[in-house]
Amino acid sequence: MKQFTGENAVIIDKVSKSFNGSMAVNSVSFDVRPGEIFGLIGPNGAGKTTTIRMMMDVIKPDSGNVYILGERLNEHTKNRIGYLPEERGLYRKMTVIDSIIYLGKLKGVDIHIIKNRAEILLDRVGMVPHKSKKIEELSKGMGQSIQFLVAIAHDPQLVILDEPFAGLDPVNTEIIKEIILELKDQGKTIILSTHRMNEIEELCDRIFMINKGQSVLYGELLDIKSRYKNNSILLRIQGELPELQGISSINKYKDHIELFCGANTSPHEIVSQLIGFGIKIDKFEVSTPSLHDIFIQVVGGHE
Repeated sequence: MKQFTGENAVIIDKVSKSFNGSMAVNSVSFDVRPGEIFGLIGPNGAGKTTTIRMMMDVIKPDSGNVYILGERLNEHTKNRIGYLPEERGLYRKMTVIDSIIYLGKLKGVDIHIIKNRAEILLDRVGMVPHKSKKIEELSKGMGQSIQFLVAIAHDPQLVILDEPFAGLDPVNTEIIKEIILELKDQGKTIILSTHRMNEIEELCDRIFMINKGQSVLYGELLDIKSRYKNNSILLRIQGELPELQGISSINKYKDHIELFCGANTSPHEIVSQLIGFGIKIDKFEVSTPSLHDIFIQVVGGHE
């Protein structure tokens, strides 16, 4: 059994959960380090939300152990967590400002502190003019922004965000991303679960990918991208491409060429050959796959 070492904000240790005989999460293990943005990703029905609910003690695991901020989850620990659930749950008849204040007080924050913090956060997302509106009067995007503010208004140490960008337009998406990065700069730990691979790629330090309840990818994002690189080069040159040694295949596009190197050929060797032919190079880039491409490849391979 793993014990808290002071080096992990979250430890998920061989956790399993089944529903009606169907295994939703199967012996999953990972840790989340303090101060990092950690991506929890996978296709629909993979087990992401079940894993988050076990972290939050909404449901109990059948086996395994969960440690949050150095201990098993208790009422004191819960006050140190901000949670944005996939299913939204604000009181529809309550006003925006009262929602933030009320839920902040439930987390043990002094009313004067939470009032001040609510005003600051509402100003940040451009919602001060709407603070007296009832939740039911808000658009989907406005409601999403308020749900996010509720999750962070009590200044939690750990923030768990399940699909935080759902329903947001590009401008508000950028605002929320900026706030998430500021939380990281403040030393907060953030767990981010979203289908938007570009947001994961932009924000996260490490990721855990789950599919059909099992771990399929886990580690540093840069290491994972390096592991799945296809040894290709994106090239734009002036003139015709000469015959190069060590190239296994070529794809030609409107504004560039993609060269696939053989197993024993390095990008440096290709550059040397091009220079030797007197070719003028306008663009030369070693290609790395996007997280979206890796996601499709890994999930497709585990169907």
